[in-house]
Amino acid sequence: MIRPIAFEDPELVILDQSLLPGQVVYERCPTAESVAEAICRLKVRGAPLIGVCAAYGVALAMKQYSGPSAGLLDYFYQVKNLLAATRPTAVNLFWALQRMERVVIQNQKQGSRDLARILVDEANRMYREDIETNRAIGEQGQSLLSPASRVMTICNAGALATCGYGTALGVIRSAAQQGKIEMVWACETRPVLQGSRLTVWELMQDQIPVTLITDNMAAHIMSLGKVDAVIVGADRVSANGDTANKIGTYSLAILARYHNLPFYVAAPRSTIDLEIAGGEGIPIEERHDDEVKYIQGHCLSVPEAKVYNPAFDVTPHQLITGIITEKGIVKPPYAGQFISLLKEDE
Repeated sequence: MIRPIAFEDPELVILDQSLLPGQVVYERCPTAESVAEAICRLKVRGAPLIGVCAAYGVALAMKQYSGPSAGLLDYFYQVKNLLAATRPTAVNLFWALQRMERVVIQNQKQGSRDLARILVDEANRMYREDIETNRAIGEQGQSLLSPASRVMTICNAGALATCGYGTALGVIRSAAQQGKIEMVWACETRPVLQGSRLTVWELMQDQIPVTLITDNMAAHIMSLGKVDAVIVGADRVSANGDTANKIGTYSLAILARYHNLPFYVAAPRSTIDLEIAGGEGIPIEERHDDEVKYIQGHCLSVPEAKVYNPAFDVTPHQLITGIITEKGIVKPPYAGQFISLLKEDE
């Protein structure tokens, strides 16, 4: 299985996904600042992976702290704010930082060296939990698919977007192990091409049949009867089930509804944000113009052209057939079920 990150004390080693598939390069991140830069530059991406990387960033910072014990909390919050500012849409980032914050507060009297060790242990625990969670999501989701299924997906919600195995691609992996996957239709996912560069590469590594399409081919392929289900990941799910995912997901949900196809979201419970009532409250990250105008240094437009580049869109809950979590498949209405689902963590 692809390993997107590995903690090799005293550094976090990341697979630089911005270079895939042309180059497989592992980069060492020795500080919280280098982890934050890697997240901002999409060297690591995917909501679950971002969260765990941020947790390691906190642990690295605390390992390097040499100030007075009285300043430790202030230092932690500086690091937390640095990492929290990297990707505003992915709720797993904030979930992970809050989890590390609780550990810091509970153990702040231990001394910086012991606290750093405790934080590394917590980040390692989150890493292991993420893989276990994804395998459980895969097992839950594969039950929804019939033999010879043809599944469409967008972006990359696989091992590369998590600590391993994946959410949407975890469902596809588990289904493939049961001999249920005839074809995966991978939308290229403009403007950064996560589908083209990452999903196709990842599935080919596992010898799962995959065909690359441009984003604007989806409706045509559905109309030909060549799709049985759409499965996507998520960066944040609001209390009513509205879901933020990579830009273009909303379009797929509309197309799936028109063609009477099930549209599933695969996400861990940590992606559900009960503090946001509906999709209108989800912050949508806007990224740099050059992601749209340039590909690998080549300008595709007029260099001075104005660009609008939201990284995510929100799919209304009415278009979502079910949300696949590690504890089960949630069907509409979502709100009450989310509350009981998350109570299992208490």
